[in-house]
Amino acid sequence: MTTTEYRDIEDDSSSFWNKEPAPVSLSAVSRFRRWLFPALTATFILVLIIVLGASNTQTSNRLWSLEKTVSNVNESLSSVQQLAKDAAKDVNRLKFSVENNKDQLISVGEALKQLSVVDSLSQTVASLKCSLERIINNSSAVEGCCPLDWLPFGSSCYLFSKTSASWPRARDWCNGHEAHLVIPITDEDWNFVIRQAGGVFHWVGLTDEKGEWEWVNQTPYVMNRRRWMPGQPDSWTGHGFGPGDEDCAHIHTDGRLNDLHCSTRLRYICQKHRLRS
Repeated sequence: MTTTEYRDIEDDSSSFWNKEPAPVSLSAVSRFRRWLFPALTATFILVLIIVLGASNTQTSNRLWSLEKTVSNVNESLSSVQQLAKDAAKDVNRLKFSVENNKDQLISVGEALKQLSVVDSLSQTVASLKCSLERIINNSSAVEGCCPLDWLPFGSSCYLFSKTSASWPRARDWCNGHEAHLVIPITDEDWNFVIRQAGGVFHWVGLTDEKGEWEWVNQTPYVMNRRRWMPGQPDSWTGHGFGPGDEDCAHIHTDGRLNDLHCSTRLRYICQKHRLRS
């Protein structure tokens, strides 16, 4: 009886310490799975909204920039159209002015014709003056004579201008009156020119626009330092013949030469041979 009871107790103890584990609850796993999909979906939607928002911001910025560019183009077009309208108005005003001033333009043309007649008459008067001088001086005493306002000296006539001009314009004016800018060669010529210049700047027919100093009749110039101001000419050797170079000579206040920009407006001296009659 005792042995049997002991075994029963041992069996009971074994069954107490070797209990089977409790089964896992399937309800918790099911709840986790139910919430996992909505959470992932919400996260994806949130990310998509952020991405779309950033993209929309960039698109909005580009659209704003494009609108601003279009607005600027429209303003430019409006300005161009306004300028075109103003130009058209100016053209119409000019056309109207020209039409209204036709009579004046015709009068100017007539005046120019009269000036040419006056110039011809002036030459005729000069010729008569020359003939009169020959008669007064018994013919043989006068070899030639000078036009009105021209001064005779030696075998030439000299005009000392009362107006100023650039060297090229002075040269052209002299050429247009069958003369040239003065070319004083002898000491007597220099003394006469200096005396008549009276200490006022006057252009003479000397230039180095082609690289070397020469007279306007293309006669080479022989450098004579005593005829120049101290240190002059000072802007001609090896220059590039540009508008800033001093390529033309003039008589200074003391009668000596100086080189100066040809565009400077000065008085000038023309020289021509005496008229023959």
